[in-house]
This record gives sequence, C-alpha cells and structure tokens, in this order.
Amino acid sequence: MEKADLKKDLAFLYNPPKRFELVEVPPLNFLMLDGQGNPNNNPAYQTVVEMLYALSYALKFACKKTLGKDYTVMPLEGLWWTPDMAEFSLEDKNAWYWTMMIMQPEWITAEMVAVAREDVRRKKNLARLDEARFEVCEEGLAAQILYLGAYADEAPTIAALHVFIAEQGYELHGKHHEIYLSDPRKTAPEKLKTIIRQPARR
Repeated sequence: MEKADLKKDLAFLYNPPKRFELVEVPPLNFLMLDGQGNPNNNPAYQTVVEMLYALSYALKFACKKTLGKDYTVMPLEGLWWTPDMAEFSLEDKNAWYWTMMIMQPEWITAEMVAVAREDVRRKKNLARLDEARFEVCEEGLAAQILYLGAYADEAPTIAALHVFIAEQGYELHGKHHEIYLSDPRKTAPEKLKTIIRQPARR
C-alpha cells in the first residue's frame, strides 16, 4: 500500500527554511478544538491534544481499511490569540485563547470524522470529544520561519517576523500560528523545531 507523505507534498508549508518568507497558504482541512489559559499548567490542554491525536489516528486506520489509503498523521498545530491582539504577550499565557488542530488529507469527509468519533468513544472516555470540529482553515498570505529552540525563547523571533511583515508592506492579520514538528517529551528544548507563522494583509 502506497503511503502518502503530506508533509513532503506540502513542503513549502511544513518544511520551510530558517529564514523569513512569504507564502500563500491554501485552504486546508483540520480537526480543531478551542481552549483558554496557559497550556503549560492546564490539564484541559493535554486532554485536547490527546483527543485530536486519537481522532486523527482513528481516521488514518479507517482510511487504510476502507479506502486502501495510508498516510502519515500530521503534526500538532496551534492558533494563539487574545481578544485584543495588541495585548497578546508571551509573558502572560494565562490570558491566551487557543485552537489546537491537526491537518487532515483532502479525501477525509465529515462523515468519516463522525464514524471515527464513535470509534474513539468506544475505546476511550475522552472529555469534550463531541466538541471537536472538522473545519477548513483559510489563512491566505502569511509570513513564516522554521524556528529552532525552546518555546520560551521564541519572543525575539516572533518580533523579528512582525518586523519582516511590515518591511514587506503588510500588516498583521489573524492569529499567531505555530506548527510543532518535534515531540517535546523526547526532544531537548534547544533542539525543538517549530514553524512560526503569521497571516498578513495589505
């Protein structure tokens, strides 16, 4: 069975260079779930992440069984914001709102997600399972960079990304976006790979 490599197919989005660049992000399908507060000390955050992966792997196995298609489950992503983005600060994580999400292949349907949800329900008693949604994310124009290092040290890179956007003649538009390419449980903080992305507009 051939195995699709979505990260390779979308390398311009999931394997960017370690320099600032502008990209046009196409509409993509995601499993999503929202939350609020500091992810570092919020049990609800861990529940959300576990649930998204459980659903994503249920969909993967269902595709292999019913469609004869296999693929690599995509990395965890997060949209982070505050109601007033001018007040968004890496120092005050308790004020953050977030949407955690995992991108899904284009052949996944809402009906398949509903079946996977029931499969997960039978195997695990996960809170908020019914709140997970299957939705298109449309970011359009965005600036991004591949960041190497600890999450706590991202601030200078984020600030420089915002300066880059302004220098290109654009302004910030939408939510701060991060894509986590490394497993923080198995990777030293200084070796973590994270794509930092910020939508922009004229």
